[in-house]
Amino acid sequence: MKIIFMGTPAFSVPVLEALHAAHEVVAVYCQPPRPAGRGKKDRPSPVQARAEALGLPVRHPRSLKDAPEQAAFAALGADLAVVVAYGLILPPPVLAAPRAGCLNIHASLLPRWRGAAPIQRAIMAGDSDTGVCIMQMEAGLDTGPVLMREATPIGPEDTSADLHDRLAQIGARLILEAIDRLAGLVPQPQPADGVTYAAKIDKSEARIDWSQPAEVVDRQIRGLSPFPGAFTEINGERIKLLRGRRAPGQGRPGAVLSGFTVACGSGAVEITEAQREGRRPMDATELLRGLTLPEFLS
Repeated sequence: MKIIFMGTPAFSVPVLEALHAAHEVVAVYCQPPRPAGRGKKDRPSPVQARAEALGLPVRHPRSLKDAPEQAAFAALGADLAVVVAYGLILPPPVLAAPRAGCLNIHASLLPRWRGAAPIQRAIMAGDSDTGVCIMQMEAGLDTGPVLMREATPIGPEDTSADLHDRLAQIGARLILEAIDRLAGLVPQPQPADGVTYAAKIDKSEARIDWSQPAEVVDRQIRGLSPFPGAFTEINGERIKLLRGRRAPGQGRPGAVLSGFTVACGSGAVEITEAQREGRRPMDATELLRGLTLPEFLS
């Protein structure tokens, strides 16, 4: 099939690679390069970088609302558009342009966690599983009928990074199966019950409140790892907490019980990986060789 691919972050790259290997990708749409790094130079997105390495034509309009952009999209004569974390709303003329419409790969079990941050929200809410849905796109936000879905459990120590990588691979495999079976798939409307919205993660959510129960703190650490990274301050330095697990113990919230095990409002959390400012991530044992913890963390 002649396919237009639309995606921007690293999550989208395995899907692009799978489509390129199996079909004709006539164009890749992604967000424009953004300033990044110390020099604030424009840096292409992961999808743009991979598409250019594959020799695929790349387009990164700032909007698809203008008639010339819509005409250029339609002129590609695509059979199908595949959308994965693209970052722009597709107006009706764009949705209608491909012969077989537009399919979205969404990293949740719809209708749960529609929206921008389904992976993080699933972990932070304590969900036991999540998954990938292949959905027919329509004007609403992640409201279209579902063609295929596949679930995967959320392990007790899974971080957003772990789940991100697993779901990206599931999405790449599932979209190829959906395209192969497209003519015979029956769209299933999403039920009205069970709708939740995965709001974009705000950096204000990242500070650890040790008075919360251990299960809440643990899910916050895992759900926000690696970005923006849940943090606590130690001796005036912001320390990102990247991995942890619930641990036995009890004490005043914020009390360091042993090693890097910290008491919460109830129970305790053991930090197993963290990152100092300007340093690489390291396991707790290595980090504690150069960092003395106070008696209490605030």
